[in-house]
Amino acid sequence: MRILILHSTYLSGAASGENRVVQDESRLLRESGHDVRVFAPAPEASGAFGKVRAGASAVWSVKAARAVERMVRGNGVEIVHAHNLFPTLSPAVLRASSSAGAAVVLTLHNFRLMCLPANLLRGGWVCETCVGRSPWRGVAHRCYRRSALGSAALASSLMLHRRLGTFGAVSRFLAVSEFVRNKHIEAGLPPERIRVKANFTWPAEQRRGPGEHFLFLGRLAPEKGVDTLLRAWEISPPELPLVVVGDGPIAGALRRDAPRGVEFRGQVPPQDVPSILARARALMVPSRWYEAAPRSIIEAYAAGVPVLASDIGALPEIVADGVSGRLAPVDDAMAWAEVARGLDDEESERLGAGALRSWQERYSPEHGLEGLESAYLDAVAGRATR
Repeated sequence: MRILILHSTYLSGAASGENRVVQDESRLLRESGHDVRVFAPAPEASGAFGKVRAGASAVWSVKAARAVERMVRGNGVEIVHAHNLFPTLSPAVLRASSSAGAAVVLTLHNFRLMCLPANLLRGGWVCETCVGRSPWRGVAHRCYRRSALGSAALASSLMLHRRLGTFGAVSRFLAVSEFVRNKHIEAGLPPERIRVKANFTWPAEQRRGPGEHFLFLGRLAPEKGVDTLLRAWEISPPELPLVVVGDGPIAGALRRDAPRGVEFRGQVPPQDVPSILARARALMVPSRWYEAAPRSIIEAYAAGVPVLASDIGALPEIVADGVSGRLAPVDDAMAWAEVARGLDDEESERLGAGALRSWQERYSPEHGLEGLESAYLDAVAGRATR
């Protein structure tokens, strides 16, 4: 197939899960013999003029739409697969792709089409105020990066393209989890055009033995729930230490509040992460928000490492309690301490084997390729039918 992948690149680089998904899927498709082109512009440097221009592009990027139409027509593109649209592409590229003759696929990595910050989160807590409604409430709360201008631009884009029927140009939406699919149906997308296609990850360095530390790997922000782990290690500490890898806005506060047995390593080079993960007793995902499909979980599975996760969002869908990991109540520090202490050597190895089986059966490159190719054929058929 001739495929054009579209993605407004996040400036966080390799730290962005979506950036890595785009890179991995492009590589996977090319290695499987498909003709793949990638158009992934990054936002320009900030500044007053740059922010105004970025806001206008988020509403309707004429430049991106024209470039995409030229690429589709000039290269005989059959499938346009879009990922992040904001701020450099805008939904206008969906209309341009369809008008040029391609079947259009859009991955739903998060909740951007119904929530300005894309995470159904406000003030550190779950918020569904805009689900199925106008996003203008998000403008009043400055939900997008605490910016009135940015929130207004994004809300204008979503409302304009809803009214113009732009999202009708999408033949198939690919939700990264069943939870994400259900939320978009609740928000008004047609169920028959949304299918679940999980992310995949490459084979990884395998864990040997039951592991020597518990591991949190990710952004240090309130919604990630790392403070719950700190309280667990304070009131009833497990025998093994907790290693925290990552950085973020509350890193300093977490370090100040950390009890004994907790080690902060900051942001480490991407090439160092596999060896740290391969020595983990379990990956800890204590989130208090609607995680869509954390990439770190399937990376842990690929290494044969079980996952201890909150029972919220898509996490119970991905982490099978008692099979590939354990689930614990959100914000319940004592329950987290008990779950961690119960993960002895034997249980860790048993759940680690279950985690590896889960990767083999659901998240391997072979399953990733099968999901993409099936979705593309479905999109072509859906476009012909419509």
